[in-house]
Amino acid sequence: MGEEAKDVGGPGGLFGSFEVEAVGKMRFGGGMHFPLIRIVGLVYGLMVGGVALGVRAEEVGRPIPLWAGTPPGDEGLVMGEEKDMTSAKDGLIAGRGVIRLGNVTAPTLTVYPAPKEKSTGAAVVVCPGGGYHILAMDLEGTEVVEWLNSIGVTGVLLKYRVPARKDRPRYAAPLQDVQRAMGLVRSRAAEWGIDPKRVGVMGFSAGAHLSAALSTRYEKREYEPIDAADRISVRPDFALLIYPGYLALEKEGDRVASELIVTPNTPSTFILQTQDDGVRVENSVSYYLALKQQKVAAELHLYATGGHGYGLRSTDQAVTGWPRLAERWMRGLGILGAGKKD
Repeated sequence: MGEEAKDVGGPGGLFGSFEVEAVGKMRFGGGMHFPLIRIVGLVYGLMVGGVALGVRAEEVGRPIPLWAGTPPGDEGLVMGEEKDMTSAKDGLIAGRGVIRLGNVTAPTLTVYPAPKEKSTGAAVVVCPGGGYHILAMDLEGTEVVEWLNSIGVTGVLLKYRVPARKDRPRYAAPLQDVQRAMGLVRSRAAEWGIDPKRVGVMGFSAGAHLSAALSTRYEKREYEPIDAADRISVRPDFALLIYPGYLALEKEGDRVASELIVTPNTPSTFILQTQDDGVRVENSVSYYLALKQQKVAAELHLYATGGHGYGLRSTDQAVTGWPRLAERWMRGLGILGAGKKD
């Protein structure tokens, strides 16, 4: 390809306009850079399944704004350019780099339909992690929706606002974004080939906290409703929390954080973490026990080693085989029942 940027899309193309701007990388609008090999894999799946599932061609793989104009609470906000914050000091995960997207002021959702021959009708809103400071957009985003597509699930990648806004809880703006995203997904379920009763949420690290917040704070919007999508339930039908953070308060005996109000109507939840996770395994244990106390069906998987922030990248650590457990869990709930089984 060489170093010169080449336009391989176009305003009228299936994926809109994007560029190959360096050896082995593509750049999408908003400063996001993705490894070429991952994008190629997604493009193939989308070409097979996108149009057949009813998603408009111009929307496949393209960010859809959550808000018309300034998002709620961001009035007057001044922030630098949205960009990849990765530096030479940042480490590799399974021998590869990670995109750390920062300064997000224009949140979006991006729909990646499951291929027609595999589609189950289920969908998952994916919330990347990053400590409510950045978003790990490939490790915990595009690579996740690629896996979801492989098991017949439409992936909806959420780019929520980071870093945390001053004088607001760190999750406040992201919770508005994920509520808005869930409402939009359900409002367009028929158009996108999705069963509105099989829409879940999945998050990693801080994104797992955000997923838990949506799972426990769905009865009322955290913003003034603006259209019909905001009159639709945003309760997830299921949730997957992968190495979650911020769920338990260490200084208060590891009780569940006060913003997470677990009730018997909290959705069924899959939780995974390791004992040596520096973010603390007590986050998973405390939240699981709160679910158990409310008789919410939950599955907790704990491993001795594996650390934090591995996404779906396979290593010699047993915990990185977790996607098989998650798929089996979803099949057990009947979420994947309409699709082909391996």
